[in-house]
Amino acid sequence: MRGKKRETVTKHPLPPEVLKRCRELRASQIPAEARLWNCLRNGRLLGLKFRRQHSIGKFIVDFDCHKARLAIELDGGGHVDTEQAEYDKERSGYLETLGIKVLSFWNPDVIKSMEDVIEAIIDAVPSPIPPHP
Repeated sequence: MRGKKRETVTKHPLPPEVLKRCRELRASQIPAEARLWNCLRNGRLLGLKFRRQHSIGKFIVDFDCHKARLAIELDGGGHVDTEQAEYDKERSGYLETLGIKVLSFWNPDVIKSMEDVIEAIIDAVPSPIPPHP
């Protein structure tokens, strides 16, 4: 391929500011996120691939499993705030219109009751897992 200029392929079709925010969130994960990520990463849960701090439309979800059409959100005390609660409701509504089920867990539940959280995630995975849309 000498003399020919290689075309640059954009690996991330996201707007740069969204990609930057996803990376910031990954780098600054809270203890509950780190603990759940340890259970989900590398196909540890039912062999499913999860992504963390993943962009879907204009929203960034804590954990996403595209194959199972499942998004997982971990919420702290700030999510009881009216403005944040409205944002969460808007995000969940949007994801549900895409056929994505949204599970939300409180951070203390992930720390104190990980087995219950994992069981709820397993229960939410459709059986059989539908093919990619």
